[in-house]
Amino acid sequence: MINEKGLTIYTDGAARGNPGRGGYGAILMWKGKVKEISQGFKHTTNNRMELLSVIAALESLNRKGLDIQIYSDSKYVVQAVNEKWLDKWIATNFKGGKKNSDLWTKYYQLSKDHAIQFIWVKGHASNPYNQRCDELATAAADGNNLLEDTGYEA
Repeated sequence: MINEKGLTIYTDGAARGNPGRGGYGAILMWKGKVKEISQGFKHTTNNRMELLSVIAALESLNRKGLDIQIYSDSKYVVQAVNEKWLDKWIATNFKGGKKNSDLWTKYYQLSKDHAIQFIWVKGHASNPYNQRCDELATAAADGNNLLEDTGYEA
C-alpha cells in the first residue's frame, strides 16, 4: 500500500538468538522514488531492531512536516504508539523499568516533526514490501559490518 499524499515507510527488525546478532531494514517510498536502508548490530534484541528500523527511517528524512504511513509487523511498536502506551511511558519517565527507553525517547522526539500513522501488517504473509524489509534486516544481521548497540549494552 502506498500513501498517495505523503511518505510510505515499511520497516522490519530481526535478531539471531534474541538477544544476539540483529539488524533492521526499511523501505521509504515518496512520489515514485524508493530508498532502502539497513544496518546490522553485534548484540541486540528483536524489539530494539523493530523500533530502530522506524527511527533510522525517520532520521534519514530531509524535511519536516510530512504525512507518513509506517507499516510494521511489530505489534510491540504499533501498539505502543497507537494504543498510547508510549505517551504513558513518557509521562512517567518510563517508571517501572520499561525496556528500550533510549530508543522510545528518540522515536518520540522524531515523531513530533511529522504526522505519523502506524499500520500493522502480518509478517511473512506475502506482502512484498514487508518481505523485502525482512530480507534487508536478516542480511544486515548476518553481515560483517556490525555496529555496537550501545543502548542495549548499557
